[in-house]
Amino acid sequence: MSAQIHPDIETVLLTEEEIRTIVADLGAQISEDYADRNPLIVSVLRGAFIFAADLMRAITVPCAVDFMAVSSYGDGVKSTGVVQIIKDLSTKVEGRHVLLVEDILDTGLTLKYLMGLINGRGPASIEVATFAIKDIPGNRPAIDPLYVGAHVPNEFVVGYGLDYAERYRNLPFVGILKPEVYS
Repeated sequence: MSAQIHPDIETVLLTEEEIRTIVADLGAQISEDYADRNPLIVSVLRGAFIFAADLMRAITVPCAVDFMAVSSYGDGVKSTGVVQIIKDLSTKVEGRHVLLVEDILDTGLTLKYLMGLINGRGPASIEVATFAIKDIPGNRPAIDPLYVGAHVPNEFVVGYGLDYAERYRNLPFVGILKPEVYS
């Protein structure tokens, strides 16, 4: 069946319907938690833009959006450990309730860096919403996000914004990429 969905996908982990449910549940929780706080949603580009757009539509309280583009992977499959800010925020965060939105968390080092950077600008609060956490045996991420959509295995996952070398972001599901594609 997975070959019918996309020839490079080994297994589908999260279907479109499961993704919609995850986003709706997160949106409801964020709406409750941020009532009367007008959060600033900061989408980490490029991977989180699809999740951030869907999440904003699921949030029922007023909110604003801005974007940061960072890189710690390049075209590889593992983080280089060096975070480069490619696009910084356009919005001042001082006194704002910031919700940093990320596609996937593995080590958490990039998000920890971004939280420190944004926290230095004086927000009223800063929290993280991640679509997925990669369950890596023996690894505890450097941060503990308040909002987590799903847990995925320690495999190379793509779709719903997640990519390999800028490909597969447009897949409407999340799946495991066949190892022969990236090895």
